[in-house]
Amino acid sequence: MSQVDEDLSFFDKERDKLSREITLGFEELLSSTNVLNRKLEEVLGMTKEYDTIAALWLSFYQLMRGPGVDDKDGEESPVGLPGTGGHIVSMKQSKSI
Repeated sequence: MSQVDEDLSFFDKERDKLSREITLGFEELLSSTNVLNRKLEEVLGMTKEYDTIAALWLSFYQLMRGPGVDDKDGEESPVGLPGTGGHIVSMKQSKSI
Protein backbone atom coordinates (compact mmCIF):
# COMPACT_ATOMS: atom_id res chain seq x y z
CA MET A 1 0.00 0.00 0.00
CA SER A 2 2.88 2.38 0.53
CA GLN A 3 3.71 2.12 -3.22
CA VAL A 4 0.18 3.29 -4.07
CA ASP A 5 0.59 6.27 -1.73
CA GLU A 6 3.86 7.20 -3.44
CA ASP A 7 2.24 6.92 -6.88
CA LEU A 8 -0.65 9.12 -5.81
CA SER A 9 1.68 11.66 -4.30
CA PHE A 10 3.79 11.66 -7.51
CA PHE A 11 0.58 12.06 -9.52
CA ASP A 12 -0.56 14.86 -7.23
CA LYS A 13 2.83 16.58 -7.54
CA GLU A 14 2.79 16.37 -11.33
CA ARG A 15 -0.81 17.56 -11.47
CA ASP A 16 0.00 20.54 -9.27
CA LYS A 17 3.10 21.30 -11.32
CA LEU A 18 1.14 21.21 -14.58
CA SER A 19 -1.66 23.29 -13.06
CA ARG A 20 0.86 25.96 -12.04
CA GLU A 21 2.38 25.99 -15.54
CA ILE A 22 -1.06 26.33 -17.12
CA THR A 23 -1.98 29.10 -14.68
CA LEU A 24 1.23 31.00 -15.47
CA GLY A 25 0.58 30.57 -19.19
CA PHE A 26 -2.93 31.99 -18.85
CA GLU A 27 -1.67 34.91 -16.75
CA GLU A 28 0.95 35.71 -19.41
CA LEU A 29 -1.71 35.45 -22.13
CA LEU A 30 -4.03 37.76 -20.21
CA SER A 31 -1.24 40.28 -19.65
CA SER A 32 -0.29 40.25 -23.34
CA THR A 33 -3.94 40.64 -24.34
CA ASN A 34 -4.30 43.65 -22.03
CA VAL A 35 -1.20 45.28 -23.54
CA LEU A 36 -2.54 44.66 -27.05
CA ASN A 37 -5.93 46.12 -26.07
CA ARG A 38 -4.28 49.28 -24.72
CA LYS A 39 -2.26 49.70 -27.92
CA LEU A 40 -5.39 49.28 -30.06
CA GLU A 41 -7.21 51.89 -27.98
CA GLU A 42 -4.28 54.29 -28.47
CA VAL A 43 -4.36 53.75 -32.24
CA LEU A 44 -8.11 54.30 -32.40
CA GLY A 45 -7.76 57.47 -30.32
CA MET A 46 -5.07 58.77 -32.65
CA THR A 47 -7.22 58.18 -35.74
CA LYS A 48 -10.05 60.16 -34.16
CA GLU A 49 -7.63 63.03 -33.54
CA TYR A 50 -6.49 62.88 -37.16
CA ASP A 51 -10.11 62.99 -38.36
CA THR A 52 -10.64 66.21 -36.40
CA ILE A 53 -7.47 67.76 -37.80
CA ALA A 54 -8.37 66.64 -41.33
CA ALA A 55 -11.82 68.23 -41.03
CA LEU A 56 -10.24 71.46 -39.84
CA TRP A 57 -7.80 71.55 -42.77
CA LEU A 58 -10.63 70.73 -45.20
CA SER A 59 -12.69 73.67 -43.98
CA PHE A 60 -9.61 75.92 -44.19
CA TYR A 61 -8.91 74.69 -47.72
CA GLN A 62 -12.50 75.28 -48.83
CA LEU A 63 -12.44 78.78 -47.36
CA MET A 64 -9.14 79.65 -49.03
CA ARG A 65 -10.22 78.12 -52.33
CA GLY A 66 -12.54 81.05 -52.81
CA PRO A 67 -16.05 81.49 -54.16
CA GLY A 68 -15.01 81.29 -57.85
CA VAL A 69 -14.50 77.50 -57.76
CA ASP A 70 -17.51 75.17 -57.77
CA ASP A 71 -17.91 72.75 -54.88
CA LYS A 72 -17.84 69.01 -55.45
CA ASP A 73 -21.43 68.69 -54.30
CA GLY A 74 -22.65 71.09 -56.96
CA GLU A 75 -23.64 73.67 -54.39
CA GLU A 76 -22.86 77.25 -55.23
CA SER A 77 -20.84 79.07 -52.64
CA PRO A 78 -22.28 82.40 -51.49
CA VAL A 79 -20.97 85.45 -53.28
CA GLY A 80 -18.74 87.55 -51.05
CA LEU A 81 -17.97 85.89 -47.76
CA PRO A 82 -17.78 88.25 -44.78
CA GLY A 83 -14.18 89.03 -43.92
CA THR A 84 -12.87 88.48 -47.45
CA GLY A 85 -13.66 91.92 -48.83
CA GLY A 86 -16.24 90.64 -51.31
CA HIS A 87 -19.24 90.82 -49.00
CA ILE A 88 -21.81 93.45 -49.93
CA VAL A 89 -24.17 94.62 -47.24
CA SER A 90 -27.55 95.43 -48.70
CA MET A 91 -29.83 97.72 -46.82
CA LYS A 92 -33.49 97.78 -47.66
CA GLN A 93 -35.27 100.94 -46.73
CA SER A 94 -38.75 100.58 -45.44
CA LYS A 95 -41.47 102.87 -46.66
CA SER A 96 -42.70 105.12 -43.94
CA ILE A 97 -46.36 105.99 -43.80
